[in-house]
Amino acid sequence: MLSFDIRSLESKAVSVDDELRPDDPVWQEGDPVPSGPVHVTGRLSSAGQGRFYWHGQIEGDLRLPCRRCLADACAHITDDVHLIFAEEGSDETDDPDVYTLDPRARELDLRPALREQWLLCVPSYVLCQEDCKGLCPTCGAELNAGPCDCPDAGDARWDALRKLDSKSNS
Repeated sequence: MLSFDIRSLESKAVSVDDELRPDDPVWQEGDPVPSGPVHVTGRLSSAGQGRFYWHGQIEGDLRLPCRRCLADACAHITDDVHLIFAEEGSDETDDPDVYTLDPRARELDLRPALREQWLLCVPSYVLCQEDCKGLCPTCGAELNAGPCDCPDAGDARWDALRKLDSKSNS
């Protein structure tokens, strides 16, 4: 369970050991959604009147296209997370790292904050394998499967030096 009754939190801390599922409505269109459940563990406790502190860990897997060949690539994400929640109007809510709570709220839902932490941890790109050869820039063949039939055109940026080299060898 990732939602907690605020009144019960004021009297005692709770341990969190749950999952944030990939089909949870907290995920928005365009989010890099995890390929399986994100395991969430930690402790949520009161940090004074109208303030709460959660520290724990999120861990899950993500499937993205490889940066070089566009094949499916997996990334494992693990992060230690520290979250502060405070009621609107308190001094802490000026801090962008503090999550604001409605003073009339009865529940504290960790899911939106955990979603944000997940998005911050997602890598910009992944590789299917460290030595991925990518795609041929001419025909688009996947070079991990073997060389393509395209003639080696070379890099045109070096043509001027090749001409100089051929003149000096003549």
